[in-house]
Amino acid sequence: MTIGLIVMSPRPRPLTGSEKYYKCSSTGKSRLLPSIFDEPPKYTYSIIVPAYNEAQRMPNMLEETVNYLEARKNSDKTFSYEIIVVDDASDDGTSNVALEFSKPRGIELKVLTLEKNRKKGGAVTLGILSASGKYILFADADGATKFSDLDCLEKELNKISREGYGVAVGSRAHLVKTEAVVKRSLIRNFLMHSFHKLLYILGIRTIKDTQCGFKLFTRKAALNIFNNIHVEGWIFDIEVLLVAQYFKMPIVEVSVTWHEIDGSKVSLIKDSIKMATDLLIIRLNYLFGFWKVKDYNPSKIKSE
Repeated sequence: MTIGLIVMSPRPRPLTGSEKYYKCSSTGKSRLLPSIFDEPPKYTYSIIVPAYNEAQRMPNMLEETVNYLEARKNSDKTFSYEIIVVDDASDDGTSNVALEFSKPRGIELKVLTLEKNRKKGGAVTLGILSASGKYILFADADGATKFSDLDCLEKELNKISREGYGVAVGSRAHLVKTEAVVKRSLIRNFLMHSFHKLLYILGIRTIKDTQCGFKLFTRKAALNIFNNIHVEGWIFDIEVLLVAQYFKMPIVEVSVTWHEIDGSKVSLIKDSIKMATDLLIIRLNYLFGFWKVKDYNPSKIKSE
């Protein structure tokens, strides 16, 4: 069993030479990635956008995102931001679309293009570990979540943050009884409820929606969480929350406006089986002590 677990457990691959650099949209030149360990933070916000074959859907998301961020910047001269698009080895020109998007708008995007697909969790982790913001948000490239709901996440995060640590999780749980969800296929709803039961067994019992691609972190929280992440697939959100719980970080779930966007890359049956398998692998690795959680911050979080 032990050998099987070791063989099946994910091992994040090292960065290739080119993956240590991002392309700056304003100059077109490659620059060395910064590190989340760099202090002080340069921006109020870092927005991380993981993208795999998102040439069609991403421009609308970026338009909404930039409109919101520029409005805040114009109303608050102390506000600043960066957007990091992590192209997860797309083959549809996602990186070029992101770079071209910024040119007529006079804004700067940082585009990190991976040589080999890492899956969503790997792309998010790499982006966050390269972030220079005081607050760090990752947001899905499909634009399914209303970006201005960031106001709500930030407000609630500031309420619960303790000693610089805090996590705000965007949530669609309030939509569970809406007509769109009720009318979904029997198998889809069965898988949803089964997944929630597995999460309860795993120890995630207070967060109703763990998978929404709209999560906000304080810089100190992101540093400690994402330097401990092993999982690079869809289920990485669970390990994120488990690590946050291990450190007793305050976590708040915040309802967001969300709508279905065509073009989902999730395979209902295949990915559900994969997620269930990964959940078990996560549980066993922490249970048997194969995966250790390390405190990367100089100051420790005090237990309540």
